[in-house]
Amino acid sequence: MNCWKMLVFACAAGLLPGCMLGPDYQKPESRLPAAWAGAADTAAEDRAAWWRIFNDPLLSNLIEQAKTGNRDVYQAQARLLEARYRSQLAGANLLPTSSMNMSTSQTGSSKSAGISAGTTGIGKTNELFRHTVDASWELDLFGKLRRGLESAEATEQAALEDLRDVLVSLCAEVALNYVDLRKQQQQLAITETNLVSQQETYQITHWRQMAGLTTQLDVDQARLSMENTRASLPSLRSAVEQAQHNLALLLGRQPTELAAALSVAGPVPVAGAKVASGIPADILRQRPDVRRAERKLAAQTAQIGVAEAARYPSFTLSGSIGVESLEYANLYTAGAKAFQMAAKSALVLLDFGRISANVGIQNALTEQALGLYEASLLTALTDVENALSAYREEAWRREALQAAADAGDSAMRLSQTQYNAGISDFQRVLEAQRSLLSAQLQLTASDAELASNVIRLYKALGGGWEAENSQENLEHD
Repeated sequence: MNCWKMLVFACAAGLLPGCMLGPDYQKPESRLPAAWAGAADTAAEDRAAWWRIFNDPLLSNLIEQAKTGNRDVYQAQARLLEARYRSQLAGANLLPTSSMNMSTSQTGSSKSAGISAGTTGIGKTNELFRHTVDASWELDLFGKLRRGLESAEATEQAALEDLRDVLVSLCAEVALNYVDLRKQQQQLAITETNLVSQQETYQITHWRQMAGLTTQLDVDQARLSMENTRASLPSLRSAVEQAQHNLALLLGRQPTELAAALSVAGPVPVAGAKVASGIPADILRQRPDVRRAERKLAAQTAQIGVAEAARYPSFTLSGSIGVESLEYANLYTAGAKAFQMAAKSALVLLDFGRISANVGIQNALTEQALGLYEASLLTALTDVENALSAYREEAWRREALQAAADAGDSAMRLSQTQYNAGISDFQRVLEAQRSLLSAQLQLTASDAELASNVIRLYKALGGGWEAENSQENLEHD
């Protein structure tokens, strides 16, 4: 076969699509409920920036800073970049490789080498100069390389979903820690206000004891209540500082860098609009962890074809063209042209079941990936239902705590007035103060829990990222 026939054969073989071994991936069908059991509003809404529902500019600013400064996001971006390069590498494997080579070699033999005396060149050293361009091309007749590319592209898409999952978790964690900070600040302020009231009560009780209007027991009880309240302040201040440090960590900052910006106490964020959960089918489009599991399943399915292709022969075309000469001065003359073309095939004849075992491994890994996908979907559905239930029940609980706090405030004022008028004992004053402090702290904690449940709901719904284009919102084919 001359070089032209071999070249035609190479081009024809390279252009043939060939077959692709292994199963063609199909996304699993998922049976989802038509609506959430605990949802009051199923209207779909933009979840990319769900934190705006709290109407808190500082919270929004902290989340935006976290997106650019958080170290976990940085690592996820690096993993995505790695996956993209691996995908490019898999695509490049489908194309020929070429290189330029320049070499000089020497050959010769001695008189004692056992060569007959009549042979020319005995005892003489010959030099060969070669400048060539070499190329090789593995023909993907059975789809091994294309399945590898398919797997690499799905892995790249999974890495993108991993980045989005990090963003979902990050936005939620920043918001949860911000809510915790505001809760601790509010509870600190409530405790300090109650301490002032208890100090006034202690002073009044002391004056009344000096005037003979009450006993030392009332004074000691007033002081006991006051000092117990004072003793709770350090732990509350520490909780405020720790919440500030946690936020700084999420933003990729030094622990104390946000102290000044967060030192002014603010109210616990309150959702300014009705929370809309959408429908369960949104989970497939919005939850990055579900999308990631589905892409990993696609990547692993393609690996079955890669493994099965090892059962069939591989074909490689190689060739070189250039110049060669025994004398460097003649290297670039017309008579120094040289070329070489070759075709190589290889087929495993006996491997004692290695290929079959590898195919079995890839099938088993695919079944595992399918199980992980189905588990991630069930987990997502459970997360949403749990978040909806917690949000609904905490809203009812807060109403009761608000009524209790209002009643506690009224009872405290009335008991103080009656005690000052001498128509009630001091024990009622102490009980009223303790009950009011407890009710106010519980109400603040409920406000924080209600806001946290809103955050957890949006996290469960996959909020916190936005597709780069409308096509990304569609399910992977």
